[in-house]
Amino acid sequence: MSYDTPQQSSLPLESARDLATLLPERHPEQDLFICDVADAVLKDLMQHMEHPFYSLSKKPETAIRRYEHNGNWIEITPSVKGLATIYDKDILIYCISQIMAKLNRGEAVSQNVRINSRDLLIFTNRGTAGKDYAALAEALDRLAGTRISTNVRAGDEEEYSTFGLIDAASIRRKHGLDGRLLWCEVKLSDWVFKAIRAQDVLTLHPDYFRLRKPIERRLYELARKHCGAQAQWRCSVQLLHKKSGSKSPLKQFRYLLKDTAETDHLPDYHIAYDETDDKVVFVNRNTMQPALTGPHWIDEIRLDSDTYEAARDAAPGWDPYFIEAEWRNWLASSEKTPPRKPDLAFIAFCARFYERRGAPA
Repeated sequence: MSYDTPQQSSLPLESARDLATLLPERHPEQDLFICDVADAVLKDLMQHMEHPFYSLSKKPETAIRRYEHNGNWIEITPSVKGLATIYDKDILIYCISQIMAKLNRGEAVSQNVRINSRDLLIFTNRGTAGKDYAALAEALDRLAGTRISTNVRAGDEEEYSTFGLIDAASIRRKHGLDGRLLWCEVKLSDWVFKAIRAQDVLTLHPDYFRLRKPIERRLYELARKHCGAQAQWRCSVQLLHKKSGSKSPLKQFRYLLKDTAETDHLPDYHIAYDETDDKVVFVNRNTMQPALTGPHWIDEIRLDSDTYEAARDAAPGWDPYFIEAEWRNWLASSEKTPPRKPDLAFIAFCARFYERRGAPA
């Protein structure tokens, strides 16, 4: 994708610094719900172990990726046109956002999503020149060509599965090969659609689309996934390097982390580098809750003290207050009706939470 570099101006130092780190907000009038498909996918496949399967490189990646953990493995096979990139994922984010909006309104949904190309470009904070439309067609090719294989172990049995990011895509243009792309239709794969229906999604900050570098997007995703609504999350540089999928040497990756910590422009989270322990610390800015304003009754729910003990039994190893924040956010974002028995509903949520994620890393 090509992005314009904002011109320097005689702005105050703080504003000039912001321009140096974030893309300009090209379409400030939008206010849409955004979901993270990468999180939903890897929660389903590898429980709480999130491995990268989108390329962070501007050059086509054609090598097969394979990750293993506790006897489970996941393998990502690109097409000859290259692995789907983290910018290609914007198309999936857009599709899932539209489906989630329909689900929240109680409307019927399907795996086939019709995309108005201009709406997509505006939604993802891109330009609307001819090159931007051409880039969408290339992204669909990479998404359709990327295949994912994994195993699922249950006792002494093992099941092998393989699937794609999208099953099919079609494009409508103005007459002629050079005509502008009008709309495209994407058929999401069964496993993506299943994750959406299960509401295994996370909300992203709208400024996610203003992050310039692929590694910045990836760091934000990891912070959103692992820190979530907690006060902070610490991770060793080596483990973060593995989770990020970065092809940079560890030394260069460490430099990128320090640079990101210095500019401190990630949405929702501060990032700091602990040189003594060689760890990265993500600190919650407490900017997520206002974006998830829900019905007033959610704030009025009060859980009994015994409920938190039962929550610890339902989700061993997890902080029940962290799961409570996730539960309340889920109630707000999915427009649920007030539970008749909040304590029992929360404990049931904890059990499903543990079933999907397993024990914490």
